[in-house]
Amino acid sequence: MKLQVGRNELLSALSAVIGVVERRQTLPVLSNFLLDLKDDELVVTATDLEIELEARARVQNLAPGRATVPARKLFDICRGLPEGADIALEVGAEKALLKSGRSKYSLACLRAEEFPAMGRVADGRVVALQRRQLKTLIEKTQFAMAQQDVRYYLNGMLLEVNSRRVRTVATDGHRLALSEIGLDTGVGEQTQVIVPRKAVLELQRLLDNTEEPVQIRLGAGQIEADLDVVRMTSKLIDGRFPDYERVVPESGDKHLEADRETVKRALARTAILSNEKFRGVRLSLEGGKLTLQTHNPEHEEAEEDLEVSYSGAPLEIGFNVNYLLDALSALDEERFVMELKNADSSGLIRGASNAASRYVVMPMRL
Repeated sequence: MKLQVGRNELLSALSAVIGVVERRQTLPVLSNFLLDLKDDELVVTATDLEIELEARARVQNLAPGRATVPARKLFDICRGLPEGADIALEVGAEKALLKSGRSKYSLACLRAEEFPAMGRVADGRVVALQRRQLKTLIEKTQFAMAQQDVRYYLNGMLLEVNSRRVRTVATDGHRLALSEIGLDTGVGEQTQVIVPRKAVLELQRLLDNTEEPVQIRLGAGQIEADLDVVRMTSKLIDGRFPDYERVVPESGDKHLEADRETVKRALARTAILSNEKFRGVRLSLEGGKLTLQTHNPEHEEAEEDLEVSYSGAPLEIGFNVNYLLDALSALDEERFVMELKNADSSGLIRGASNAASRYVVMPMRL
């Protein structure tokens, strides 16, 4: 295999797929890229056996072929070369030779036949939406995913598609994030899949805020996202996601409405003196006043009084301050609404004029 390519073109393809390459691998070949050269296109593939990323780059094809090369080393070499440099790459059975200007690098290779392929998603349901739409859905929910929870189905994001909307949901058992967009999907029957945490974060990284399309294909045990020059294929989590609609509380009789940034900054300040283990903050609501209080084992205390719009009986309730900050940070609107029932019931946070994104936070005893 032999080719010539611009450094920027090759680095763009390598950057798109390097995120899936783990530093410690069960199989040596998984620390390599698979390079497949046909016509004037080089396809770069990386996988960890759960996720496969594939990116394409335009090159000058001098001799077609397939080979694997050390991923991190090739990526670091290309990244270190000058902007706009030209690269000549020649790969044999055991060695790859990279030349650029007066620089020369020799890398050890493994046989392309050893590289595992996940295969394309066949006969799946296809949904097309704008990249910025999918990126927004992910950004507004991914932070609530669990990390290494024994309830493995929580270590990912629910993607739910029906004929009228696309919805994402994530929960770690203590809080829940839900976001949706109205869309004529062309999908007749409602479909739910659980996308693993790593695949969600990789997809978020690959998406941009453009109106360019991304095509999602949902198959048996796999999801495929096609972004034109980059394609991600991932295994799905085989499990049953909780009935999240039962968790989202119906409208409470106590309504707090306030400026999002003002409350967010006050929470961040009071969080400084919260218990580092439990991160609790007490909210006291009465009339047009919200009082935030925290304390810690060193007997330090913080208190902030804020003017808000509140309707309902006086209420004191405790929450994890980080969960409140995450929810408020995910909202776009200047003002937010928090709906409450009592000190033992979950709170619902949403935008003041838009409920497309909703956040449920369980209370805690302080």
